[in-house]
This record gives sequence, structure tokens and C-alpha cells, in this order.
Amino acid sequence: MKQRTISKSFTLCGKGLHTGLDIEFKCLPAEPNTGILIRRVDMEGQPTYQALADYVSATERGTVLKRGDWQVSTIEHAMAAFFATGVTNVVVEVNAPEFPILDGSAKPFIEALYTAGVVDQWPDTDVFVVSKRMEYVNPETGSRIVLLPDDKFSIDVHVAYPSDILGNQYASLDNIEDFATEIAPARTFVFVREIMPLLKKGLIKGGDLKNALVIYDQLISQDEMNEICDTLHQPPQNAERLGYLNSDLLAQNEPARHKLLDVMGDLALIGKHIQGRVIAYHPGHATNTACASMIRKQWKRLEVMVPHYDPAAEPVMDINQIRHRLPHRFPFALVDKVVDMTDTTIIAVKNVTVNEPFFQGHFPEEPVMPGVLLVEAMAQTGGLLVLSQVPDPEHYSTYFMKIEEVKFRQKVVPGDTLLFRVELLEPVRRGVAQMRGYAFVGGKITTECHLTAQIIKNR
Repeated sequence: MKQRTISKSFTLCGKGLHTGLDIEFKCLPAEPNTGILIRRVDMEGQPTYQALADYVSATERGTVLKRGDWQVSTIEHAMAAFFATGVTNVVVEVNAPEFPILDGSAKPFIEALYTAGVVDQWPDTDVFVVSKRMEYVNPETGSRIVLLPDDKFSIDVHVAYPSDILGNQYASLDNIEDFATEIAPARTFVFVREIMPLLKKGLIKGGDLKNALVIYDQLISQDEMNEICDTLHQPPQNAERLGYLNSDLLAQNEPARHKLLDVMGDLALIGKHIQGRVIAYHPGHATNTACASMIRKQWKRLEVMVPHYDPAAEPVMDINQIRHRLPHRFPFALVDKVVDMTDTTIIAVKNVTVNEPFFQGHFPEEPVMPGVLLVEAMAQTGGLLVLSQVPDPEHYSTYFMKIEEVKFRQKVVPGDTLLFRVELLEPVRRGVAQMRGYAFVGGKITTECHLTAQIIKNR
């Protein structure tokens, strides 16, 4: 996947669900590697921070980010729209401590993004690949989120409420392309019995029947119903009729669909796209954001995502194709096959055997692959990447100009399978490529470095 931004700015206006304020929400295009930035234009200095799980401070009836005096709430619907459209770089300017609720769904955000236009940017986007089963369980509520390996992003949500009206519901999204029609229009919801307690906490001042599904599942007196309607400036409702006070349900499982939307919006606070299947049981913002924080911590521990490698998969380049591209021959051919490649990133494999000639002298009693050859192998991998972008690559070679920031973290020995990940740091200019290379064994980084190479036509 490529990083993405919007073609042009757009503005949405509406009231805040909790503050009741009139809010202006403006989205602006951003440069690659910017992330989702939120700027409070109503505050002195216009403080701006990334939308990340690190800053979650509260989760009651919405997700709240806070850092110092900077605070923004009810961000999950817009974040779900960014996630679904693949928008990774954008600046959001907002003149209040929350995003506008609009119609209570992600539909206005997704429609505005499509109208403005979503465009690919040069770099690849970072993806959190779920390589093994992960689970977060909320110790207070028992709700949980399970992540399973998969070749794409998909999500299932199961909800259950002690209510004859809502009860148990299920929603699923197998293709992210269906989000705009199947999930985005699903509105937030609230039970009538929750309204007065929430109002007493200073919340949902901007709530009404136009921006939320209101579920009436426990009888109250007509006087109590009238008081609630008067407080929310809504028309009178019949206190004897249980059910949804809204009659225009998107689908019978609209609440479950909205919960799915919330999970996506909160998991977007990872700051990365997700490749894997998400299964959420009775989710809420507290569970969603805690799961996002758990994933971010794992991501930070990994430092760099370990490439996925399936030994049985058909290679992108086998050894014969590599020999056609690179001039290296025995004993200096250090790449066995390429297993994945985009125009900015390449993943290659080197199987290290005891028959490597350098092990005869390095070292006879304790064979260790020389660090300079690990760097050379990454350089050959990078050469395959940059040469794939020129016509007749067999007529060109790549030469070192500079090697910087080299780190050796653990030994490479016979029997190891080396995975190389080399990425372009910027487009190739005047035949010069800036690259970052990593070597992995067993899911751990063994070597990393910054490479500068020049593409030169062979004589």
C-alpha cells in the first residue's frame, strides 16, 4: 500500500455531541510521513499532535486525546473514515475540543474524503502485519479483541446488551471497499435510561434524534419522558411505546455496525494500517484503545516490522533472474531469491550454510558470517530494487558511495536464514539512491545500515 493524502482541502461544520458547540472541521493535504495531525486552531499557538493511542485520556461515550492543554474528543468516526480510505497523511484543523458529530456516523467524513479526492503518495505505508494470534482482554468488563493472521484487513464484531430491544447483534466487514456503503452510515446509539445520567456528567449536550439512535427499552413515566425531550429540545415521545425512537434504521444490526466503525476508528490510533483479521467481543472505546496501545508497544519493541516469509511461495525473482540483473558470481553472490518487491521496498533471502567459503577462515572453530558481507548482501538486495526501475537493468551496476549508521546486533551462523528488507528513503535522483537496509534472523534484527549507491551504466 502507498501512503495517501487528499487532493484538496474540505470543511465540515456541525455541533459537538458532548459540548453542543458549533464546530468547524477542516482537512488539509499533508506531506508523506506526516501522519494524522490534529490542530486546535482555537488555542494559543495552535498546538498540533498526531492522533495516536499514546494520548488517550478518556473513553466514556467517545475517545478523548489529551496532551497538556491540548484535548480533542469524539475523533473515532473521522479516524475510521481515514482508515477505510487509506488516508495516512492529513492535517485536521478544529476550533473546539471535539470533532463535530454531524449525523452520528462516518458517512459525512467518507463522502467528503471521496469528493476531495484521495491520492497515492510516493512512499509505501507502514503496515502492522499480524504474524501470530494476539488478544487483549479488558480486566474490568471482560470484553476482548482478538487479532489473527490474514492476507488482508477484515473485522467481525459481536455485541450483547441486557435489552429486549437490542440484545445480541453481529456485524462483519470482509472487504474494506464495502465500508462506505455498509458501515459508514451506521449511527451512534444511546439508551433512554442513560440520557439523564450522561447529561448530569456534562456529556451529550449536542445529542438529538438526528445524530443518534435512541433506544427505549425500559418503561418510564410520561413525565420523565417529557423532561428528557424538553432537555434535548426534541419533540414529545410516547412513553408507552418501547423500541427505537428513530424509525429509519439502516439495518436491524445498525448498532453492531456502528460498534464495528468505532473499533476501526480506535484501532487507527495505532498509526499504521493493519493486515490481519480483527474479532471484537462486546467492544467499547476503553477496550479498543487499550488494544491499540498494546499493538503500538509491540510495534515499538520490534522497531522494524519483520518481513513475512513463506518458503513455499513462488519467488518474485529466483537465482537465475538475480544473476541476470546482478554481475556478482561465486563466491560473492549473496542473495538467493527475492520474495517481495514494490517500487520502494524489497524483501530477499539468503540461506547461510556451512559450505560458505568465508567460514574456512572466519572462524574455523566458530563460524560467523563477516559483518561486511552482511552489508554487502543488503547492498546487492538494494541493487536489485533500484535496477528494477531502469530500462535494460542488465546494462547497469550499482556502486557504493557511502555506508553509514551500521549496527551489528547478533551473530549470523551456519543454518540461519537471512531475510533482507531494503527500502528507498526518497526517489532516485540523478542516479543516486538513498536506502535503509535491515537483516533479520528468526524475527530479530541482526544488522542495519544506511546505504548510498550510484547507478552507473556498464562499459
